[in-house]
Amino acid sequence: MNKAELINAMAEEANMSKTDAKRALDSFIKATSGALNAGERVALVGFGSFSVAERAARTGRNPQTGKEINIAAKKVVKFKAGNELSGNV
Repeated sequence: MNKAELINAMAEEANMSKTDAKRALDSFIKATSGALNAGERVALVGFGSFSVAERAARTGRNPQTGKEINIAAKKVVKFKAGNELSGNV
């Protein structure tokens, strides 16, 4: 499902216009991104939680040449599914 399909599904499920559904989805994405950028955890009971984790620097390999390369440390977003979501998939 892409963003347009999600907006259509939200509009139909909530009985709202596609414009309102798009505005709601964009607001959710902006609020979630802001919280994660601030290092906060976003928990949606029954659905799951988003958090930020540190990924340590490591050595990898270029698959074409086989040459070792250094991969820098970085922060990544992690998602852990909640019980209701895990049980229904």
